[in-house]
Amino acid sequence: MSKLKTVMWPKVILFGDSITQFSFQASGWGADLAHKLSRQCDVVNRGFSGYNSRWAKIILPRLIDCQNAAGDNIAAVTVFFGANDSALEDKNPQQHVPLQEYSENLKEISSLLAAAGVTPEKVVFISPPPLHEPAWEKECILKGSPLNRHNSVAGQYAQACVQAAGQCGSDVLDLWTLMQKDGQDFSVYLSDGLHLSEKGNQFVSEHLWGLLQGRLDDLPFVLPYWGDVDPKSPDSSLLS
Repeated sequence: MSKLKTVMWPKVILFGDSITQFSFQASGWGADLAHKLSRQCDVVNRGFSGYNSRWAKIILPRLIDCQNAAGDNIAAVTVFFGANDSALEDKNPQQHVPLQEYSENLKEISSLLAAAGVTPEKVVFISPPPLHEPAWEKECILKGSPLNRHNSVAGQYAQACVQAAGQCGSDVLDLWTLMQKDGQDFSVYLSDGLHLSEKGNQFVSEHLWGLLQGRLDDLPFVLPYWGDVDPKSPDSSLLS
């Protein structure tokens, strides 16, 4: 028998911080996306808890092979940073990234992806969500620290994310704005004031799918539907 060609699934890469890393938990937005795209794409979680955009642009070339971008067959990438960048410099200097640098980092990430063959229309930027300060302050106090983030500052980083995405020619999911639309109680979307609750994961999943569906929904199933396999000659169906 001649050597068989390995079946290659298209990839959707989720690149971000803890909100991305945790997205494969039960009811997570990444897990839901993987479920929607089963048999069509591999959804790859590249979330790094605690990371900011400065560190993200450093590690990105190690995550995507610029020399073999076609072989990677990347269908889409989400870029979800800002929750750590927006930490207050005087309270959390290790994670803080100045606003202008954050914007430039996002643009550099877009350029690195483009160099790897991932064009801007395949990229969706996601802004940091709003911060519920009373809940997050409790988390900080438990760790022996004062409140190290403000919702108004997170909003500045969300706006910078929206602007950077526009300059890069990519779509953006502005969670900070959408979760606070019409004065709704956005705390229900957060488990601890910063990270997503089950309802928050559902919110991200629904809105992100609205942006990704047009790009991915038409991708064919990988390998034939079972009912289309010829039972008398399965090789002819499965190896063609």
